[in-house]
Amino acid sequence: MSPTKAGEWVETGTSLASIDPDQYRMNIPTDRYTSTEYAEREREQIWAKVWRVAGRVSELPNAGDWKEYAVLDQSYVIVRGKDNQIRGFVNACRHRGNRLCAGTGNAKRGLLCQYHLWSYDLDGRLKGVLREKENVLTPVDKQGLSLLPVSVDTFGGFIFLNPDPNAEPLNDYLGGEVAELLEPYRLGEMITVLDVKESLDCNWKVVMDAFEEGYHISGIHPQLLRVIMIDPAKSRYKFFDKHSVSMAPFEVANAEKYGPREQVEGILELPETFPSVQMVLPRFQELVADYQNGEDIAFPEGVTARTLLQQATRETLTGMGLDVSGLTDAQMSDNHGWVLFPNFFMTIRAGEATIIMAEPHDSGDPNKCFWHIMSFMWLPEDLHSGFKAEPIEVDEPGSYKYFLALQQDYEQMPRQQRGLRNDRLEFMSLVKEEIVIAHYHSVVDRYMAATGQ
Repeated sequence: MSPTKAGEWVETGTSLASIDPDQYRMNIPTDRYTSTEYAEREREQIWAKVWRVAGRVSELPNAGDWKEYAVLDQSYVIVRGKDNQIRGFVNACRHRGNRLCAGTGNAKRGLLCQYHLWSYDLDGRLKGVLREKENVLTPVDKQGLSLLPVSVDTFGGFIFLNPDPNAEPLNDYLGGEVAELLEPYRLGEMITVLDVKESLDCNWKVVMDAFEEGYHISGIHPQLLRVIMIDPAKSRYKFFDKHSVSMAPFEVANAEKYGPREQVEGILELPETFPSVQMVLPRFQELVADYQNGEDIAFPEGVTARTLLQQATRETLTGMGLDVSGLTDAQMSDNHGWVLFPNFFMTIRAGEATIIMAEPHDSGDPNKCFWHIMSFMWLPEDLHSGFKAEPIEVDEPGSYKYFLALQQDYEQMPRQQRGLRNDRLEFMSLVKEEIVIAHYHSVVDRYMAATGQ
C-alpha cells in the first residue's frame, strides 16, 4: 500500500456547500483600499511585522552576492556570506545612514559605503573606518556599529524577510502543514521563466482579491470557458491560521456532455492560456492515438482526456528527471491556489508554478501598488540557460503584454479601484464563492487590530 500523499487533502477538503459564510465578514469596507490613514496603519501593523518573499535563493548563488529589497521607504540588503548563509540587514551605513546598496551586485570583500568608505564584512560586522586612528574609533565602538540585522530565512527556493526584531521563526509563521503540502512539488528546484514587476493604479489588496477567486472568470476570461469547466461544487478549500489553499479541478469544459473528440480538442487548446501544457502534448497525443480509429475516438470507462493529460504529464516530467512520486494524479493537472499572507498568491501543479505578489507603492498612495509576476518551471539543467528569464521592470504603463488571462486581470484591476473610490460605496458584498477573500480579510482585520499574530 502506497503511503498517503500530501495532495490527497482534497478528498476530505472543505467544500463550498459545507462552508458557513457567517463565520467570516462578507461585507468588506472600501476605505481599506482608498484611505491614506488606513494605508499608514497597514505600514505599522502589517508591513513592519510580517514575513514576505524578498527574492529567490537562485538570485544569490555565490558568496558576496547581494540584492536590495524595499517596501515603501524601507530598504534592506540581502547578502550571501562566505559561510554560504543568507543574511539581511537594514540598508543603511551606521555612520551617517547612507544607503549602502542599490539593485544587485557582488561584494566578495564586503559591503562598502561610498560616502565615507566605511566597510562591512558579509556578516554585517564593521570592518574598516576611513582614517580610523585619527577618528579615535575603538574596537569596542566598532563592535557596536555592525549593520542592523533583519530576519531572513528560506523556503521553497524563496528568500523570506521580516523587519520585526521580534519576528517569530518563518517555520512557525508558515505552519508545518503548509511546508508538508508544498514540499512534494520541489518548488525550490524550479527555474524562473518569467519575472516582471510593474506599477498598477490600484490598491495592493485589489490584486490579492483578484486572484483569490474564480468567480470572475465568466466576466473577465470568457475564453477559458471554451476549454475549462468551472464548477464551484467541485472546488475544495483548506484554511490555516493566516494562509489558505484552494483547488478547482482542471477539467475540460462540458466533458460529461461532449464526446472524446471534443474533450481532446479542448486539451489541445489549453496552451493558448497555459503555455507549459505544450510540453506534454506530444505524449498526450500518443496516448490518445491508442483509442483512435480513423476519425473516431472511443474511451473506455475510467479514461478521459483529463486522465490522459495526467498520465502524459507524469510520464513527461519523470522522463525529464523530476521526481513526481509524491504527487497525486490530480496534481498532474489541477492547479492549487495558495495564499500566503500578506501578499503572496501562487498557482502550482506538477512541474510549474506562477506567483503574483502585491506591495504598497513607494509613494504611499493607497490607489497605487506594485505587482510582481513570476513563473517557474522544472526543467533539466541543460535547458536552464535557454529558458531562464531576467527580471523586467516596466516603466511605461501598458508597454508590457502579459499572456491573455493575466493581461485581462491587469486591465480590470484599475477599473475596480476607480469604482472603490466612490464615497457612497461603503463596502464590498462578497458571495460564497469568494470565501477565500473573506478569510484573507479576516487576517487583515486581526493584524490591523494588533491581535492574533
